[in-house]
Amino acid sequence: MTNQARFTLQGRNPDVLTCIANLSNDEVFTPPTLANRMLDAIAEAWAADHDGADIWSDETVRFLDPCTKSGVFLREITTRLTAGLATKVPDLRERVDHILTEQVFGIGITHLTSLLARRSVYCSKHAQGEHSIVRGFRSDEGNIWFERVDHEWVDGRCRYCSAAQRTLDRGAGFETHAYAFIHTDDVKDRLVGMFGGDMQFDVIIGNPPYQLASDGGTRDVPIYQHFVEQAKALQPRYLAMVIPSRWMAGGLGLTRFRETMLGDTRLRVLVDYPNAAEVFPSVGINGGACYFLWNATYDGPCSVTSVRAGDVFGPSDRTLDEFDVLVRDDRSLSILRKVLQRGEPSVNTILARDKEFGWTSNFDGFHARQLAGDVPIYYIRSMKRGRGFIARADVTKSSQLIDTWKLLVPAVGSGRERERSGVDIVLGPALLAASPSVCTQSFLFFYLASRAEAASLESYYRTRFFRFLVSLRKITQHATHSTYRWVPIQTWDRAWTDTELYEKYEISPSEQAYIESLIRPMTAGSSSSDD
Repeated sequence: MTNQARFTLQGRNPDVLTCIANLSNDEVFTPPTLANRMLDAIAEAWAADHDGADIWSDETVRFLDPCTKSGVFLREITTRLTAGLATKVPDLRERVDHILTEQVFGIGITHLTSLLARRSVYCSKHAQGEHSIVRGFRSDEGNIWFERVDHEWVDGRCRYCSAAQRTLDRGAGFETHAYAFIHTDDVKDRLVGMFGGDMQFDVIIGNPPYQLASDGGTRDVPIYQHFVEQAKALQPRYLAMVIPSRWMAGGLGLTRFRETMLGDTRLRVLVDYPNAAEVFPSVGINGGACYFLWNATYDGPCSVTSVRAGDVFGPSDRTLDEFDVLVRDDRSLSILRKVLQRGEPSVNTILARDKEFGWTSNFDGFHARQLAGDVPIYYIRSMKRGRGFIARADVTKSSQLIDTWKLLVPAVGSGRERERSGVDIVLGPALLAASPSVCTQSFLFFYLASRAEAASLESYYRTRFFRFLVSLRKITQHATHSTYRWVPIQTWDRAWTDTELYEKYEISPSEQAYIESLIRPMTAGSSSSDD
């Protein structure tokens, strides 16, 4: 039935699910091509675990999408089962009824998406409607469930998803974004209420909402990790989800989730797209996107693939917890190991912490003209760097660092350099600040004893080698103190070049070419100085 419709339209009209505009950057529709790659991975794993059996020929397997938007996963699963069960259930009507009433289930994330998903899967927004292809349902929802759920506020935040009450407690007329699958202490019991029975799902697959806006709108709260954790709690045989890649090395509140993922030997497949536009062309997702396959009975290395500008690197079998963050491309590992085996201290031993002097990026308690006893203060406003003056007596935090030479480095960059060109500058240009001086949260800074030392560090900062090592930990636009952990400290007695560093760390010609394929040069003019 579904196959017949596709055949009729082939070459004439595009798949409607490739044409739908996304709801937002937080709730991203999955392209059918990506959905099918994920389903292929599940089918391969099933065959490997079941003596070559075809999962699409098994009438007992149950599938759940706990975060249904367009219904693409459910539709593609139904299409495959319709073909795979043709021999076991020859009658098409009977076969479709069995698949959609007994095997394929979804949870809409909003009322709108539940209607859209039913239209995609049942050919009708009402499962019992006259145009529905199913005849076995007793309700208009069918097996694609949605009901409005409320947040549970505790001290201004939802205790399930950390959403801000002042942002989302908007009354009954507005969407709450309190997703049913993650707003419960007992997800198994929640599913009993949804589908009317205690069911075991063999496969859970989906593309969860990624984040919720914070109260100030400055940093969003990630929520996709809650969907992954809840899905694991249901104990499926297989779990596949597409999520942002920023969990690999960063993300607000994702430390425990990252540790769990990297240490989970049931993670069987991981496919990473550093440029998310390769799979979501109409949405900007800083840090890229990935999908994974988790297998409850698997215990071993993870097959990791990286896709950049259409080039596929991998798969390679890797143990993911070698480091505290995931090194995304295994071609980087040999370089990193050469650097770390020397045991040199990190440059972050001379790098100030975030908000070292106590002032946020929007601090404006300084003046434009220097008065007696003032010290310069550096800041960034509306993407432009500036310098003002503030009384030394007003510096009440880390005052011992006032009288140091500093290499100021921006804490935030655009995060989109690689998306545009395939190569990345990684860090914004540095600013050499004379002693005495201070800065706002807009900058981190390295502190040194003299101008000569600061200039030497500045030359090191500009090398591709330095910025390559930073890039292994910098997955989004934010460069934090820990981002610099793998950059070794040097002697500050020369102008450093990549040639010297390649020789010191025995970086092979092929490794040099790899670094230079990823990192843009930064000339001396890229960094400003101040006397």
